[in-house]
Amino acid sequence: MSGLRQKPTPGWLPFVPAAWLVVFFLVPFAIMLTVSVAHRVQGGFYEPGFEFDSYMRFFSVFFGRILLTSVLISVGAAVICVLLAFPFTLGLARMKKRGQTLVLVILLSVLSLSEVIIGFSLSTLLSKTAGIGNLFAALGVIEESRAYTPSLFALMAGMCYLALPYSVLVLYPPVSRLDPELGEAARMMGASPFQAFRTVTVPMLRKPMMGALILVFVFTLGIYLLPQVLGQPQHWTLSVHITDQAIFQSNLPFAAAMAVLLLLVSLAMVGLSLLLGRDKGDQA
Repeated sequence: MSGLRQKPTPGWLPFVPAAWLVVFFLVPFAIMLTVSVAHRVQGGFYEPGFEFDSYMRFFSVFFGRILLTSVLISVGAAVICVLLAFPFTLGLARMKKRGQTLVLVILLSVLSLSEVIIGFSLSTLLSKTAGIGNLFAALGVIEESRAYTPSLFALMAGMCYLALPYSVLVLYPPVSRLDPELGEAARMMGASPFQAFRTVTVPMLRKPMMGALILVFVFTLGIYLLPQVLGQPQHWTLSVHITDQAIFQSNLPFAAAMAVLLLLVSLAMVGLSLLLGRDKGDQA
């Protein structure tokens, strides 16, 4: 066995992921960027050109409201998911292995549900005729059944239901590896359970929490169906308006420009989150 030597890595192997990046990211992005500066043809699609009319529409109040709505909804969903997933994952890590496996299998089964199924199921659950309002009325919580959709509450519920398993799966590995003796040592030194949690557990899991925030934000920023099914028109995100411009308005240059902006916003938020999540020692 000692005479066996490990074969060297082929020199062409690093070019495989680079080729995938070029084919599946850079080329589509270049096409999208080219279309965004093309000349729109009224009643048609577009023709080759180099115009910035589509990008100039970004400075309107209407578009600024759409962008702000998309970012705030995604940030809100990310914060809610992490706040719910963090204590849930801490409890999950303290369960027996069989219980952990069962919960993780259930979470993975939730991921198999499509956005269509979740959207229309929640629209039925929150409706007036066949929804949870009838249960509240029967229990005397409210006088008569009412609909809870379309609303911002229904939209946030759907987005969090869809993204919460991702937060748990991101947090579970570092939480399961967390040494419980660290918290016990802090309590032996006089710290209360909350102080031990705040000064020991949370700082050690800051980077995984930031990673979960980034993942949920980017994931929910591109959600298309739920804002239309569960939300009101003022809650429509940038993805919905991109589809509207591309399909119903036949304005592919403006749709491509909005898609470019959506990508840049996602990258900017990811970069900002990574910057905020850096350790002080790394910054030095």
